[in-house]
Amino acid sequence: MTEREILQKKIGTYKFACKDITLFLDTHPFDEESIKKLREYQDKLKPLVKEYEEKFGPLTLSGDDGNTWAWVKDPWPWDIWEEN
Repeated sequence: MTEREILQKKIGTYKFACKDITLFLDTHPFDEESIKKLREYQDKLKPLVKEYEEKFGPLTLSGDDGNTWAWVKDPWPWDIWEEN
């Protein structure tokens, strides 16, 4: 696995956990333990996203690099071919 793939996997894991906890909090808005866990995961996610965007460009159109068109410079998924 490349460094890029490892970061993508970590980011995806924390994003999923945050979304899952947020959905839980929709029905349990006063669950202090879940709120604490959500904040913990958000705090772990931020530096991962920052690291990824510094090394590989923005993850979304609203990436924080100041250049909203930088994402089109990356290869598209179908442009990457690896020989097995």
